[in-house]
Amino acid sequence: MHLLSSRRWRAAAAGAAVLALALTGCASDDSYSYTAPAQVDQALPDDTTAQLQAAVENAMVKTGATGAIVGVWVPWSGTWVTGLGTQSVEDQSEVTTDMSFRVADVTRIMTCEVLYALVDEGTVELDAAVPDYVSGVAKMQDVTLLDLCNGTSGAGSSEGTVRGMWQNTPERVWAPLELASFGLGQKEIEPHTTYRDSDSGYLLLGLALERASGMTASDLIAKYVTNPLELENTSLPSPAPATPGENPLSGNRLNAIEGGYDCTAPVDITTISSSTGFTDSGAVSTIDDLGRFAQAAARQGLREDANPDQFGAPLPVTPDGESWYQATGGAYLVGPLIGQHGWTPGYATSAYADPETGFTVAVVLNNSASGGSVAAYLAWELAAIASKAPAAQGETAPEFGLPFTAEQYHETISNLAVCATPPPAE
Repeated sequence: MHLLSSRRWRAAAAGAAVLALALTGCASDDSYSYTAPAQVDQALPDDTTAQLQAAVENAMVKTGATGAIVGVWVPWSGTWVTGLGTQSVEDQSEVTTDMSFRVADVTRIMTCEVLYALVDEGTVELDAAVPDYVSGVAKMQDVTLLDLCNGTSGAGSSEGTVRGMWQNTPERVWAPLELASFGLGQKEIEPHTTYRDSDSGYLLLGLALERASGMTASDLIAKYVTNPLELENTSLPSPAPATPGENPLSGNRLNAIEGGYDCTAPVDITTISSSTGFTDSGAVSTIDDLGRFAQAAARQGLREDANPDQFGAPLPVTPDGESWYQATGGAYLVGPLIGQHGWTPGYATSAYADPETGFTVAVVLNNSASGGSVAAYLAWELAAIASKAPAAQGETAPEFGLPFTAEQYHETISNLAVCATPPPAE
């Protein structure tokens, strides 16, 4: 299946298949179309796929994941979309590429897509104050909706406080403001000029967009994201506890023990309420849908006129971090790549794309014990490998480089110590 290939035409000449995609910017308006970058219709070379598979299998071992689903789309060379491993230690069913999963923080980009769509329509303004649309946050009078999207609200994150509650009571339905309050209760930093990873900000943004539009967050994402891109397997589900689709990749967590986690007895947490993530990390998808969304989002393909630029004012992720690692617009900018990564109970997910070439990498691991960073490291390792794939016959590889190497992140992942070392036998 081709990336962003939801509408297909077959050319009469020579019987060759020509893929194109005409996507509207708004579900109710056909005023413009989005055409995906051309994608070579063949598999990536065997030596490239062997390297990619070795990288994924290494990450699975180091994170305690029994399964992974991966998509790599190199427009000038080919594709590699595969499922690896099994559902769990007990369920040895093979992982397949049509399985659905939770996309974790990739949801943040979807939420920002809705914000910019409503701004383009004139429903809201980027510089609107948060208390104009969300009750109970009067102290955020100087914080704007744009701050919430860009991660510059100054608010803290709820994740560290509620992680245990998510895992111990997965059926619990959370009110977004209640969940956000754990982050809002932390010491704030000055807004506008410093990036801070804050799930609370995206929860509040979802509430604000609901209030401004009179629609639910689920309906907003459907109208402005999944319907225009024809992502049939992507949604923000209702808060009722459920699996992420009818054919889910199993989601697992590990129990903490002395020295790390017990990787011999993962706990199934596939069924959970999407309210644990809401508009921060609650969406579900499949690997093909996730790849299509990541590519379109990086190119701002859902907007007729990308002004203001959603990714035009990035800030360093950390004050002393790499200069090529920045954040804005609900996304991370990693060299030329734009995307997101994160974890949600049961899954670690990452998706990145290059807006110029359409080069795209997406991956999910079915264990969340190691957090979301490992999904980023794996995606970046895969990107570094795939970026060196040779051009297919008749194609020309573009000038495309990354500010890191595959070896760098392979070593980072290999040094993880998620699984506790069992004590020696007496």
